[in-house]
Amino acid sequence: MKNIFKLFLITTFLLAVSCKEKTTTEVAENWEPLFNGENLNDWIVKIKGYPLGENPDNTFRAENGIIKVAYDGYDNFNNSFGHLFYKTPFSNYKFRMQYLFTGEQVAGGADWAERNSGIMIHCQSPESIGIDQNFPLSIEVQLLGGVDKTIKRPTGNLCTPGTHVVMEGHLKTDHCTESNSKTFYGEQWVTAEVIVKNDTITHKINNDIVLTYTKPQVGGDLTDFSEAWKAKDGQPLTGGYIALQSESHPVEFKNIEILELK
Repeated sequence: MKNIFKLFLITTFLLAVSCKEKTTTEVAENWEPLFNGENLNDWIVKIKGYPLGENPDNTFRAENGIIKVAYDGYDNFNNSFGHLFYKTPFSNYKFRMQYLFTGEQVAGGADWAERNSGIMIHCQSPESIGIDQNFPLSIEVQLLGGVDKTIKRPTGNLCTPGTHVVMEGHLKTDHCTESNSKTFYGEQWVTAEVIVKNDTITHKINNDIVLTYTKPQVGGDLTDFSEAWKAKDGQPLTGGYIALQSESHPVEFKNIEILELK
């Protein structure tokens, strides 16, 4: 009888482990790459001052499985803020990638833009952006690297071009809000993940939750946006495009993938 009971416990344990492994595998298999590692065929470039699709001096480029933002063809940045949009909008999902700041900032870049980039989510469509518009209306997951080792500079922050969110029950109207991440110095790969579930958004850095907020909506200073967006002031944002930034400091992105949620 004891042997039968032991056999029952062992069988139950093995079944539980097997189910857990299967579930984990199934979830992992649902992650879809957004970058083919070879070219930018599924992405749309929009750089301030240039028509949609024009990529001056090969600012955004695909090399060896990496999307690079490079300024080796620039004499001066000249406020040429850029965004690389994935071709399809999303609503409920997990998005993750790794980023790495490299080299030196190009001449003419603002002090605040040194080792600064971002993941823009809930973006307006690339086609709707004005030729001289600085940033898309969006929620920005701001990516920063440490510059001065005496100054804390967290990453995975929140910035809100043309938007507001609710945090701890209150409408957040500050343009940028720091996360609780640590500061990353030098040239090192950092994993950033964004979880968008209904009206709740969570930022993760190297698998640690660093910021959470709710109810993204149109709001704030809308002077840089069209009359159509101004008319939507206060309306919720339930989805949109995903874009990667170019803000004057060379940066690289890899392992870019998405897991759509029901």
